[in-house]
Amino acid sequence: MPELSQETERGRGVLPFGAAEVTGPSMTPTLLHGDQLLVQYGARVKPGDVVVLRHPFQQDLLVVKRAAERREGGWWVLGDNAFAGGDSRDYGTVPEDLVLGKVRFRYRPPEKGRRSPLAVVRWAWSAARPVLSGRSSASRRLRAR
Repeated sequence: MPELSQETERGRGVLPFGAAEVTGPSMTPTLLHGDQLLVQYGARVKPGDVVVLRHPFQQDLLVVKRAAERREGGWWVLGDNAFAGGDSRDYGTVPEDLVLGKVRFRYRPPEKGRRSPLAVVRWAWSAARPVLSGRSSASRRLRAR
């Protein structure tokens, strides 16, 4: 399950935005290990949004998941990688007050050792993207194969 850097909590004072780093595979292919995120704290969450939340059983752990639907008692959250686990299928609904914010933007740092011109162009094309609600059709096609 993606764990977020604890710097997220420390930088949360005056501005409604903060930074986070993803560790783990549960949001693949949308988010990868090492991705940097721009999080809007206190943003209104709707189904399909990628959110940052406190783990219901270990509240010092911050995780990132997709808010699938609002249910009685809170949000049902799922990772985009069904094989990784660590979401509401394991711990049930997440109370509303544990959902901290919505992920607005993703930056993917360049891979170390990739210096060819083609690798640099590929990285530049996909390095910075907004994180949109719902899953992109390309992601669905890749999972279906």
